[in-house]
Amino acid sequence: MSIEKMVHVMEGLIRLHRELLVLAREKTPVIVNNQVEKLNLIVHKENKLLREMNELNQERIQATGEYLLARGYRPDPKVTIRDLSRLIFKAEEKKELMELQEELMGLIEELRPINELNQKLIEQSLAFINYSLDLFIQTPEVEAVYRNPQEASTSGVTCLGRFDSKA
Repeated sequence: MSIEKMVHVMEGLIRLHRELLVLAREKTPVIVNNQVEKLNLIVHKENKLLREMNELNQERIQATGEYLLARGYRPDPKVTIRDLSRLIFKAEEKKELMELQEELMGLIEELRPINELNQKLIEQSLAFINYSLDLFIQTPEVEAVYRNPQEASTSGVTCLGRFDSKA
């Protein structure tokens, strides 16, 4: 059994990671400029790509299991491409698979800092929104103007109304 299926899966994973990288780069200015509708579209596209990646990963596990069975080994879903390359005896197949693995790892390493930046930007945006909401909704726990404690109301809550209801 050859590694054609594994090569096909790896090429698919590389294609999907390239698309994710493009989306991650598009997402940064969208977050900065608070373009919520565009952000929703990008997140929707990312979710679609992640579902495809999950399907390809399942295919990778299946192809790896088939290859291991053909070689007389017990299938293990935790076997990596590096582990699998030790069982490949044809130099060109091993080289091709290792090059694909290196390319995929390079894309993942390129994607990681962009995703971390986007995550920090979103967290800062949420913190600012929470701060803004607190300013608008803040309950008057401490009065801003000092009053003589004997003149202050006994309940501790001041009337913010303009009219005296006793009049």
